[in-house]
Amino acid sequence: MKKNKKVTASQRKYEKGQIFVKVMAGILALLMVVAAGSTLIFALL
Repeated sequence: MKKNKKVTASQRKYEKGQIFVKVMAGILALLMVVAAGSTLIFALL
């Protein structure tokens, strides 16, 4: 069974948008962890 899916331009844009949002969320989460860790390190020194 083959699924013939036609991907329209708007669907492609949506997928790219979702990927961009996930990448940005990951970067921001990483920055938050680094900031919290560095704050703790400087506070404890």
